[in-house]
Amino acid sequence: MDYTIIDAHAHLWLRQDTVVDGLPIRTLENGRSEFMGEIRQMVPPFMIDGVNSAEVFLSNMDYAQVSAAVITQEFIDGIQNDYLSEVVSRYPGRFFICGMCEFRKPGFLEQAKELIAKGFKAIKIPAHRLLLKEGRVMLNSEEMMEMFHYMEDEDILLSIDLADGATQVPEMEEIVQECPDLRIAIGHFGMVTRPDWKEQIRLARHSNVMIESGGITWLFNDEFYPFKGAIKAIREAAELVGMEKLMWGSDYPRTITAITYKMSYDFVVKSSELTEEDKRLFLGENARNFYGFTDLPVLPYIKNMSE
Repeated sequence: MDYTIIDAHAHLWLRQDTVVDGLPIRTLENGRSEFMGEIRQMVPPFMIDGVNSAEVFLSNMDYAQVSAAVITQEFIDGIQNDYLSEVVSRYPGRFFICGMCEFRKPGFLEQAKELIAKGFKAIKIPAHRLLLKEGRVMLNSEEMMEMFHYMEDEDILLSIDLADGATQVPEMEEIVQECPDLRIAIGHFGMVTRPDWKEQIRLARHSNVMIESGGITWLFNDEFYPFKGAIKAIREAAELVGMEKLMWGSDYPRTITAITYKMSYDFVVKSSELTEEDKRLFLGENARNFYGFTDLPVLPYIKNMSE
């Protein structure tokens, strides 16, 4: 394979044990979790202890020839800063780690400063979780803007997932205007299967903003492999902002309950609707440049027993 592949959106945790919107999320057994009032297959059933470890992910990455990955965070997994600090110290060349603060209540600015002092190179905001019953946490609030200015000054990247459509786009426009040198990665490909998704994509017309496709196979799950709708959406986004602004992401491990890890990008490789240069940029080169990965391993193809 002639592409360097980098996953711009993945997750790791030792155990899920948290509460979101007043509802519990707990690791059970056989890959299942209690999830906000129901039982969900959170990871594949062979991960019987529910541990979503760096070592298991690295095994998947090596098999699928994925050289590196960006580890993002989400409130539904609980805040994983301590574990992720260990991960990046053990495998510094393979992972770019995002720290996460408790953004649902005041005080996160100091938390962000502490994470940055500990060596985190990015901060993640699951902004779609900030539309709280008790009141919306605005991305352009005073504390948020102070944090973004601090991150810009320290060259700390912002990874952010937005609510559906254009709900938070005006707030993001203000952030970009105020912090033109703050590097921003917008996840979930703008929530591509929802109305007005292109409003999020258009944010990448700004020089400091990129779009990553974490969760795109989840969003097109009803369609399933080879995800022709996803390919169409990638082409439409490229027409809006250029292929150089788009990055592949898997949303591992959630998506591999339905497909294999390799399938989460293989539909791009096999597509006849994207050029070889499109694939090279989307699958790895854009992420290599944006996140600053260097000295990536060259991973050999290992033949399957079924071949």
